[in-house]
Amino acid sequence: MYTVREVTIRPITKNDLPRLWELIYKDEQPEWKKWDAPYYPHQAMSYEDFLPQGEKWIGLENFWVIEVKNIVRGIVSYYWEHEYSKWLEIGIVFHEAGTWGKGLGTTALRLWIDHLFATMPLVRVGFSTWSGNERMMRVGEKLGMQLEARIRKARYYDGQYYDSIRMGVLREEWEKNIIQAQS
Repeated sequence: MYTVREVTIRPITKNDLPRLWELIYKDEQPEWKKWDAPYYPHQAMSYEDFLPQGEKWIGLENFWVIEVKNIVRGIVSYYWEHEYSKWLEIGIVFHEAGTWGKGLGTTALRLWIDHLFATMPLVRVGFSTWSGNERMMRVGEKLGMQLEARIRKARYYDGQYYDSIRMGVLREEWEKNIIQAQS
């Protein structure tokens, strides 16, 4: 578990499952899905259908909850793009619009990246988003990430093409940024 001010990231527990279902699967067209890869379909499901899947999330190292003032508001995650070469990609979702635009995502991802670099032999941490999600690109910039790739017109959503965006930070850049912030 890691906490800075009002933001905590931690592994998922059984007690989190009702809240995660409410945030992620209760609604067919949740507002957050308009920003989190909206070009992929989202399927609402009953709590009973969700429970077997949700129970697999308990205690995972690559899928944690974000709490704001002790209330679960979202998730951070990672997946291996290519594990052998330690190419890891991260993700974040705040599921309620009232949490957006307040710096909470930057704080949560800073904690997550600190955790990943501290506990894994990584050279780089990155994420993929789309050019329609300007908030996510700003978070990457605030965290010292570099634009590493722009695949033009690769994502189609709501009648329009968008670019696929990849951003990343190297361990030495992250450590340098930490040292500079402490100075």
